[in-house]
Amino acid sequence: MIHTGRHFLQIPGLTNVPDRVLRAKDHPVIDHRGPEFAELGLEVLSGIREIFQTKGHVVIYPSSGTGACEAALVNTLSPGDRVIIFETGQFSNIWLGIAKRLGLDVDYVPGNWRRGASPSDLEARLSADSRQAVKAVVAVHNETSTGAVSRIAELRRVLNRRKHPALLIVDTVSSLGSIDFQTDEWEVDVAACGSQKGLMVPPGLGFNAISEKALAANKTASMPRCYWDWQDMLKNNQTGFFPYTPATNLLFGLNEALKMMREEGLQNIFRRHARHAEATRAAVRAWGLEIVCEDPLEYSNSLTGVFTAPGHDADRLRKIVLENFDMSLGAGLGKLAGKAFRIGHLGAFNDLMLAGTLAGVEMGLRLAGIPHNEGGVMAALNSLTPAAKRTSEPATVSR
Repeated sequence: MIHTGRHFLQIPGLTNVPDRVLRAKDHPVIDHRGPEFAELGLEVLSGIREIFQTKGHVVIYPSSGTGACEAALVNTLSPGDRVIIFETGQFSNIWLGIAKRLGLDVDYVPGNWRRGASPSDLEARLSADSRQAVKAVVAVHNETSTGAVSRIAELRRVLNRRKHPALLIVDTVSSLGSIDFQTDEWEVDVAACGSQKGLMVPPGLGFNAISEKALAANKTASMPRCYWDWQDMLKNNQTGFFPYTPATNLLFGLNEALKMMREEGLQNIFRRHARHAEATRAAVRAWGLEIVCEDPLEYSNSLTGVFTAPGHDADRLRKIVLENFDMSLGAGLGKLAGKAFRIGHLGAFNDLMLAGTLAGVEMGLRLAGIPHNEGGVMAALNSLTPAAKRTSEPATVSR
């Protein structure tokens, strides 16, 4: 089928890159050791702190989000250190794999892939850790494979209540810039992120936001590291430079994205994402389908995971939607493969894009023969624009 118009990229990241960011990225390559780059570097390093809501250091790697996750571990821990990682979905599994390969002793707290990290489970494990052998607690803030959010502030309260010195390390890859994440307020020691989701930039940049406590741990951590070493980064960043060749043109794009986010206002961005997420969930409920996240307190505002009706292949639905409407939906990953699909509603996104996305899903459900109720799109529209109160007099239309 020949498609016209723009492709609908509605996976939970990569996200749509705004034209302003594309134009900014399309900049002549400059000397990454010259004064023009130093000015760019300092501006970007300052701006990204606002998005992390931190006064601390943020380092930027030429990497994926996975690289930033590895950097968080190798800079703060030593081989054999005990860490707690919460199983929340496919991306917590990635943390598990990295930690094991690095030789860490992992307590992987089991989960059902429908909930965020459990504060009560953390309380139980820390209460049993009388010698305070646990060196770090790792949680994914927004689990991209399921659409469930972990309550990071509550995990920090557990650590503080137990007076436990473990570092709190958090994956913010699909939440930063979409869902409120307060690095300093929640006392997050290391936050790891990538550029390709809420930050509205193509993939290729990884981030670590670093607390003073994490910097202190860095001084005694003995995990081998070179490319990921914070100290090399921080030393060079003081003057806007990097210890090795940075992704210069991606930094031009990031700088423009940060300007756009500042113009909209961070709290307005969070409200916009919450509004689109609620409208999406209204559509799913109207279709009679089941949301993957089972606790409304943990619903994601970045994406919504949706189960297809039993016996119906979610990947076939995605294929039908792509072939007929030129729209990409997120696949079910790991335990959810073939059982669920994911609707991304984050980044550079607006009401009409959401309406088109949900229309594509509803038409796809019809073509795929998946049992559902009609009216999901209308339910979303009613959520976005509640009907005005009826007046006693009917409206008239003049000709």
